[in-house]
Amino acid sequence: MNTLNKTLALIALASSSAAFAATDFDTLDVDGNGVISQSEASVDATLMSKFTELDTDGNGELSKEEFSKA
Repeated sequence: MNTLNKTLALIALASSSAAFAATDFDTLDVDGNGVISQSEASVDATLMSKFTELDTDGNGELSKEEFSKA
């Protein structure tokens, strides 16, 4: 039973890590306009917590260059 729990925990960890790794600029830029709006960024809590800091030009959107500093 303990082995089963460990296996299930590893599967859950691997799947959550894969989902997090899939969060890239193109995935978040849902409308494909070349920037990430606050609305688009809202699906990623970590990105939202850093959004204002990353938005160095203060236009309310993240360019690829700004996003790459995340």
